Amino acid sequence: MFVYKKDDFNVPIKSWVPEEQYRLDAPMVAQCEHLVKLPFAFHHFALSPDGHVGYGMPIGGIFAAEGVIIPNCVGVDISCGANAVKTSLNELDIDTLKTIMGKVRAAIPVGFNHHKTPQKWEGFDRAPNIPIVQQELNSARKQLGTLGGNNHFIEFQIDGDSNIWVMLHSGSRNFGLKTANIYHKLAQSLCEKWHVQLPDKDLAFLPMDSAEGREYFDAMTFCMEFAMESRAHMMRATLEIMNDVADAEKIDEVNIHHNYAAMENHFGKNVMVHRKGATRARLGEKGIIPGSMGSSSYIVEGLGNPESFNSCSHGAGRRMGRKEACRTLNLEEEQKKMVGIVHGLRNASDLDEAPGSYKSIDDVMNNQTDLVKILVKLRPLGSIKG
Repeated sequence: MFVYKKDDFNVPIKSWVPEEQYRLDAPMVAQCEHLVKLPFAFHHFALSPDGHVGYGMPIGGIFAAEGVIIPNCVGVDISCGANAVKTSLNELDIDTLKTIMGKVRAAIPVGFNHHKTPQKWEGFDRAPNIPIVQQELNSARKQLGTLGGNNHFIEFQIDGDSNIWVMLHSGSRNFGLKTANIYHKLAQSLCEKWHVQLPDKDLAFLPMDSAEGREYFDAMTFCMEFAMESRAHMMRATLEIMNDVADAEKIDEVNIHHNYAAMENHFGKNVMVHRKGATRARLGEKGIIPGSMGSSSYIVEGLGNPESFNSCSHGAGRRMGRKEACRTLNLEEEQKKMVGIVHGLRNASDLDEAPGSYKSIDDVMNNQTDLVKILVKLRPLGSIKG
């Protein structure tokens, strides 16, 4: 971790991205510097080792604010997160794996697809009476338990003791996107009305003592519940298939989110901690850090480091943008990285999620030994991408 401070910063930057890498990413550096110039920035801004440029705030950023909440510091995929389950299986041959993966693809909608019928969840009955939530509720009933696209995945993995695991990564779908967009636009409108001079209009905020701020927080919190249940919904469906095909049972489970804001106490103050592509890592708390679909993933335990606001990375982090990956990566070379893994990397248009578009997960893990300790290292066997 290195500390960076300039005269016009209100608080310093503390980065777990190594300094030589940090300074090469000029757009990310600019976003970090915008954040620490905000008058309500608290104590410091933390950047986890998978950090890279995002919208407003870098992915991998942890930003603590006094008295305000910033929709774009949570992001459009509210409560994107991961779920991992250790099963009772200690072997999985290729034919059985392919059978399971085929049935999972048939059972769980991916990409823009939704379920054809509403899904059951008692949480829908306690949805807050907030216009955007109520407006999207019927659609959300069919989005529950769907994977989505881009970097969302369902992956079958094996640990060092030959235990078979299932890991999936997904968020709040279009439900969270609509919620994020409407409150980001509202924040921009209000900041313009109040004549607030922002270093970046994507950092528009809502005061927590305002009706708008409280409403966004409540809507975001419900999207978090929705996303958590959506991952559990998909995991139950996957485990049912594994049980039918191979008599697999659940042994242990971790379900976490990494795009959200929460009121927490740090350095003696209650502050709104925004984690955008960052995972909470309190002392003894279990977490999940996925790699790319061609590399290892990790089950970790938090070390409760106050300098990162008790946080760690949410994955490997992108090394290049999607368009750049499709333009520059070689399909044959990327496929070679996935020998022995059942995957869907078939065409040049799939290269946006190829292993080469991501940072080295091993480097990322080596750069956060003061944030987490590794409990389980997982190697991929088969990957379903959205």
